[in-house]
Amino acid sequence: MDKLSSKQFFAAAIVTLLLGLAWIGVSAQLPGTAANSGIPAPQAGFQAPDFTLPTQDGTEIALSDLEGQAVLVNVWASWCSPCRQEMPAMERIYQEYQAEGFVILAVNAANQDNRADAVAFIEEYGFSFPILYDVDGYVSEQYQVRALPSSFFILPDGSIQEVVIGGPMAEALLQTRVETLLEEVN
Repeated sequence: MDKLSSKQFFAAAIVTLLLGLAWIGVSAQLPGTAANSGIPAPQAGFQAPDFTLPTQDGTEIALSDLEGQAVLVNVWASWCSPCRQEMPAMERIYQEYQAEGFVILAVNAANQDNRADAVAFIEEYGFSFPILYDVDGYVSEQYQVRALPSSFFILPDGSIQEVVIGGPMAEALLQTRVETLLEEVN
């Protein structure tokens, strides 16, 4: 009887394993595509998805309008501790390199944030780079943002040089990445 139950257990384990492998095969996402969309995922070497978002005063900024410049798209929220830690360093880097063609688009994940808290945070630090509001989550969806902060370093030709998920980014590392981007502008 022990041999029979041992064989049954082994057979059940093999069936379970095969079903698991079949499920993985059926549900696997192809590399380089967004889930359920068939569009390229935003990753190094791919074109950055274009978007147009409003600033606090209602002015709209489109990523495509910045072609020819080095751009950092940073998706953040005021409740995100790593976001709050890295944004002052981003401001210092922006001040240092904006004259050379560097632009930061700080995209507030407004569909996940409290507008008053976001505005208070911006005013507290006096950020001078554009703050955009992703009210309906469109940019977060297009860029497949799964964690905050998420940063996309975009070359002057509109392609993504690097994606950094999470943070905070150290100021020295941010500076190195920006200098590398700017090599493509000059």
